[in-house]
Amino acid sequence: MNIEITKPAMAWFKEEFGQGEELTPIRLFGRYGGCGNLQSGFSIGISQTEPVNPKAIQEEGGFRFFIEEQDMWYFNHHSVKIKYSRKNEEIEFEYEESATS
Repeated sequence: MNIEITKPAMAWFKEEFGQGEELTPIRLFGRYGGCGNLQSGFSIGISQTEPVNPKAIQEEGGFRFFIEEQDMWYFNHHSVKIKYSRKNEEIEFEYEESATS
């Protein structure tokens, strides 16, 4: 399970969440509703909260992106790539089945 963030997506996070002297934590989690395409009826939520029991972590550009163990059900053995859509002016998520979970 990997988390990848493109440069345009990183710029979006810096604009939306700012950047301090320490790593800014960004949690990815499955939430009910929205327009997700991995689990029917669910989508990815993001929040700025400290990790408690992270299963996947990616530190990059002053941010700590992570997925808690309790949220792994949503990703169902898939890695996630966070992109920015200039057309829609929002972040988007792509998934790829992981060789290992």
